[in-house]
Amino acid sequence: MNLNLPGRWAEALSQECEKPYFLELLHFVQNEYGTHQCYPPEDQIFRAFDQLPYEEVKVVILGQDPYHGQGQADGLCFSVSPDQSLPPSLLNIYKELSRDLDKPLPANGDLSHWARQGVLLLNATLTVRERLAGSHQGKGWEEFTDAVIRVLNREKSGLIFLLWGGYAKKKAKLIDASRHHILTSGHPSPLSANRGYWFGNGHFSKTNDLLLSQGKPPIDW
Repeated sequence: MNLNLPGRWAEALSQECEKPYFLELLHFVQNEYGTHQCYPPEDQIFRAFDQLPYEEVKVVILGQDPYHGQGQADGLCFSVSPDQSLPPSLLNIYKELSRDLDKPLPANGDLSHWARQGVLLLNATLTVRERLAGSHQGKGWEEFTDAVIRVLNREKSGLIFLLWGGYAKKKAKLIDASRHHILTSGHPSPLSANRGYWFGNGHFSKTNDLLLSQGKPPIDW
């Protein structure tokens, strides 16, 4: 199992990857994948970093846990493989995207084109055992992904953090709002969205307006 970060990510997080908790985490993940069906596939565990060079991060979207159904998780938060049906949260993301930007619903749930344009699609936990939601929580992934946020916060400026739902909003304490932009709303899950906490947030147009104000190209959502 190759669990090495690519390029500048490896340099930025080198100290974190040498800490005892991270080495224990890698051992846990290797054992889990060796004895159980886990997701995403081994070669996609660090896909959020593989798809987006460290130097090109412009926007950060935080998820919580990978999808735990067969063939769904592809290493990018909220994203699914093109041949998969849309999970409810992603469908609501697309509905708000369509409303906000007055464009048709995307054809499939693959969000890799967002990543290629500078959107870091980061789950707090990067792996999960099949059909057992949250089964890899509390093993060290959260400490690692918090460190990712801290490094980005410290070394960059003008990033746009999209914090959707209570879990993601708690990460605001890791972000210097005087140097970065934080957009918050309810979670796109049906329970939250149907109560009025998601639809109408306008985060896609707001993100592009913030990027343009910094002289950066907007995201083609």
